[in-house]
Amino acid sequence: MSESLEQDTVIVTGASSGIGAATCHELAAAGANVVLAARSEEQLEAVADDLEADHDVETLVVPTDVREEDDVDVLIEAAVDRFGGIDVLVNNAGLARGSDVESLTTDEYETMQETNVDGVFYATRAAIPHVRERDGHLIFVGSFAGQYPRPFNPVYAASKWWVRGFAKSVAAQVGDDGVGVTIVNPSEVRSQFGAAGGDPFVERFDEGEATEPGEIAEAIRFAASRNGSSVTELDLYRRDKFADTFE
Repeated sequence: MSESLEQDTVIVTGASSGIGAATCHELAAAGANVVLAARSEEQLEAVADDLEADHDVETLVVPTDVREEDDVDVLIEAAVDRFGGIDVLVNNAGLARGSDVESLTTDEYETMQETNVDGVFYATRAAIPHVRERDGHLIFVGSFAGQYPRPFNPVYAASKWWVRGFAKSVAAQVGDDGVGVTIVNPSEVRSQFGAAGGDPFVERFDEGEATEPGEIAEAIRFAASRNGSSVTELDLYRRDKFADTFE
């Protein structure tokens, strides 16, 4: 792909592995300086070292729990202090816990709500003024579960429906300000996602049976590199997803 983000500043939440780490590499390959946010500082440092070695860009590691409002504010402030502004925010951090409503614990419910909903709100709210200054982009990683009923985890699905509704409404609010907003919806991605409910997707699916993190990262790069327009929504599903879901 040829889309350049030369010297842009991008923040990626959930950057320590999976879609987040792949997105960091993809955006760094386009020339962007990358601010990496997640809870694991050690994993973030390893990804950042690879980015600097492979792509000759600047990085900033900010250990962040997106469930904590103060952590997110520190993340945004650190990015602006280091690079002078923000061009792209990728709201990628998210997780799934539990399954059916009857057996879902309050802790599992609150963990999903605080990560998938509150964390997205905190980061978006803090980033908007800075992204507006650069006619930048807000990118939200949604899900197939945020578009269609998901009987085996309604709360996770509801959190992703919220992400889509929030993103589209934010787009209506900031579009006149020159801010691009994109939602990227994967189905299963071969990553460590899903480990809380058993085997992670990277073990449940063989290569070629589900989407790879790099494919989602390419879509995010494409959206982030649009100049003066927005890709509203991109769906990236394994090819048999609809047959498997609705047969």
